[in-house]
Amino acid sequence: MAGDTARKHPYHMVPPSQWPAVATFSAVVIAVGALWYMKGGPNDLLLLGIATLLYTFCGWWHDIVVESRNGVDHTDVVRRGLRMGMVMFIASEVMFFFAFFWAYFNATVPFLSATAHAVWPPEGVVPLDTWDIPFINTCILLTSGATVTFAHHALRRGNQTWTAHWLLATIALGITFSGFQAFEYIHATFPFTGGIYSSTFYLATGFHGFHVLVGTCFLIVCWLRARAGHFTAKVHVGFEAAAWYWHFVDVVWLFLFACVYWWGSLGYKG
Repeated sequence: MAGDTARKHPYHMVPPSQWPAVATFSAVVIAVGALWYMKGGPNDLLLLGIATLLYTFCGWWHDIVVESRNGVDHTDVVRRGLRMGMVMFIASEVMFFFAFFWAYFNATVPFLSATAHAVWPPEGVVPLDTWDIPFINTCILLTSGATVTFAHHALRRGNQTWTAHWLLATIALGITFSGFQAFEYIHATFPFTGGIYSSTFYLATGFHGFHVLVGTCFLIVCWLRARAGHFTAKVHVGFEAAAWYWHFVDVVWLFLFACVYWWGSLGYKG
């Protein structure tokens, strides 16, 4: 391929990368290691796969950051494609959570399923107080959605200092949310193996909590990049992807709060 200075097209044609192959290898090792561990074996293979995957993340993201800053690879056409790729990814995440909500409503709404519970929550289950930690976490996430928006506005004005400040506030709120959710899980009155209520509750809220952790890591990377001056008012696709992902996490939580915490506890007669 001709040198970058001789490039005559706007498309994303970068040198071959080893990271897709390494990522595939780590995924296979994680899968085999997890099965081996669940069958009573040691966790060495599982930990090796996770470590390899984390190494892949760091290496691959480093290469992408270099591409975004060399002034050649990330053209307008490429940035548009990256944005569309993020939109498609979020759309797939919507369907991912749709499956969880469908399982939840399948267990709670009689006209959707003949096996749905007539009373929800099931007898003997004491749900969490909707207006305690769940409501506090709702306020935290809504506030974090505002702070990441402020960070975006600051970045579009070219002020990376305030971008970093608002991102740091968003990160702190995300960590606080995760801490409250961990506290909530520890003090929940129903166990992980407590039947359909526990299954649907922990599956939906647990995966959302995992997405919050991923989004927090995403924002930490953006915070470090903002402090290093990597973004410009025009070119900041990495930040846009992180902000869109965080807003998606916010919206999913609103549905969880309304359906799982509030509506799901209305039948409790304690």
